[in-house]
Amino acid sequence: MSSYKTIELTKENGVFTIWLNRPEMHNAFDETMLRELTNCFETLDSTALCVILRGKGKSFCAGVDLNWMKSASQNSYEQNYAESLALSKCFLAIYNCTKPTIAAVHGVALGGANGLLSACDLAYCSDDATFSLSEVKIGIVPACISPYVIKRVGEFGAKELMLTGRRIKGKEAEHFRLVNKSVPAEELENTINDAISLLRTSGPKAMSQCKTLIHEVANNLTLMESYDYTARLIAEIRASDEGQEGMNAFLEKRKPNWVK
Repeated sequence: MSSYKTIELTKENGVFTIWLNRPEMHNAFDETMLRELTNCFETLDSTALCVILRGKGKSFCAGVDLNWMKSASQNSYEQNYAESLALSKCFLAIYNCTKPTIAAVHGVALGGANGLLSACDLAYCSDDATFSLSEVKIGIVPACISPYVIKRVGEFGAKELMLTGRRIKGKEAEHFRLVNKSVPAEELENTINDAISLLRTSGPKAMSQCKTLIHEVANNLTLMESYDYTARLIAEIRASDEGQEGMNAFLEKRKPNWVK
């Protein structure tokens, strides 16, 4: 595995965990962390079942590193644009990951941290976790994270969270659908493990194809384009080795060969 300065990558039984590893800074991200996260997601081992994104120490992520923010405030437009593109590239790499992605949130998820978790397929948090889209409080906007936050919470939920910048706890984050589920802190690991157990019983290729299907229908295709695309896709998958194995296993009342 690659060696990183600001993140740590571990692997156990096909589950890859990417740890934000600046605990002394509550895992606030800088340009190095963004570059390393992007690289990690873009070069993920094809044998991975899924990827969990979480933070070392007391917090998931406190958003942008204040020292980096201070230096960016002195940059030219061109420099700020280049750094902002790096931020967008990181979120897109997470969103486009071919494997199921899970954000495990504890402590705080402030500002840009909400882009990291919103770009993941699933997000779980502890009830005592704190979330805030606080950019407006310092006169800026949550621009690069907005496509993913808006996908999660919708237009008017995003307006409330982004315009007020108020802090919310886990259960309210669940209410906004910023996370899939909020649970007591002592139940977070079991909740994540339950999700992983369900993923283990799903066809590996089918999960990746599901992500591609959702991406195309949600982002690229009109209804009439989807009419033909979806018909062709299911026809191809039914004829694939995994599709044949899954359907035969169902009819024969046995487990498919990817379930150990």
